[in-house]
Amino acid sequence: MKQPRHTSTTRGFSRAATLMQGRIRKASEERGFAVTRLLTHWAEVVGDATAQIATPVNVSYGKGGMGATLTLLTTGAQAPMLEMQREQIREKVNACYGYSAISRVRITQTAPTGFAEGRVAFAPAPKVDKTPDPAVQSAARALSDTIEDDSLRAALAALGANILTKQKS
Repeated sequence: MKQPRHTSTTRGFSRAATLMQGRIRKASEERGFAVTRLLTHWAEVVGDATAQIATPVNVSYGKGGMGATLTLLTTGAQAPMLEMQREQIREKVNACYGYSAISRVRITQTAPTGFAEGRVAFAPAPKVDKTPDPAVQSAARALSDTIEDDSLRAALAALGANILTKQKS
């Protein structure tokens, strides 16, 4: 039994976008275009507060070529904050591209390809100087001078210094 012959409605022709899609994608990945700018100027694109808690790791394109997904890497504690800012991040990134290139923002706590690549390397919080103020220490010692037991007096002086320091800030 003979199979019916498939007849094409395009008569052998293809859309130019279909023919060029693979080549354009390959060239844009090699040269980076806005993706490179997105990576190198991340803090300028989304703002310092968001850049400190998240970093872009991947831009993946769907089968149609339009409507890419931006994958952001963050820590577990910051994921809910980024989830609430998802639409604002998408708008800022699309402003960087100049058109609506990103249709979805995906937030992950690991890299998109595996656990080994998903190391978080965000800037740590600045160190706080924990040396107590001498005036606070002397005030705390003055409050605990009437205690006869040396260890109890030292513990109360330390507690008083902590309380007075907390009240100051």
